[in-house]
Amino acid sequence: MELRSVEELMDLLHACRGAWDTPDRSGDPVDLHDHALQTAALLRRSHPSDKELQVAGLTHDIGQLLRPGDDARHAQHAADAVRPLLGERVARLVALHVPAKRYLATTEPGHPLTRQSVLTLMTQGGAMSPEEVRAFEADPNAADAVTLRQADDAAKVVGLDAGVLEDWHPVLELVAAAARRTSRKVP
Repeated sequence: MELRSVEELMDLLHACRGAWDTPDRSGDPVDLHDHALQTAALLRRSHPSDKELQVAGLTHDIGQLLRPGDDARHAQHAADAVRPLLGERVARLVALHVPAKRYLATTEPGHPLTRQSVLTLMTQGGAMSPEEVRAFEADPNAADAVTLRQADDAAKVVGLDAGVLEDWHPVLELVAAAARRTSRKVP
């Protein structure tokens, strides 16, 4: 699925309410909707001028809804869906949030992960090899992907008020408009 409008994306994000990272709800303690809002809010607080990073936080797990049960490739499914609408950088950050988890698991062995994240880490490739670490660190988006991942890991608090999805509509419109301008400049 490729998202073509902010309205389509908003509908998909609304559909995340009551959708969980595991079909039997044994995974993380918040649904995908609350998790998205919490992740984006944390990134807004820590990086207020980086709207693309915030939007990547909002959309990073929509692959869980698009292809339930595909933990290994959910980040790529989400990236493929948002790329036409939100641009290459947002898509790249979304795609990198799983490698960033693997990177942190390798370089910071005590990095806190939920029980569900520990379980999915194995299906996502486990700890990185030294070559994978070097390749990840060479990516120009690596530092921002780690920031996204850290917010992702912290955004699993039951009952936390992170605002409402409608507050993100203007930000999504802004990022989508910038992506359209950028795509028109590319030959």
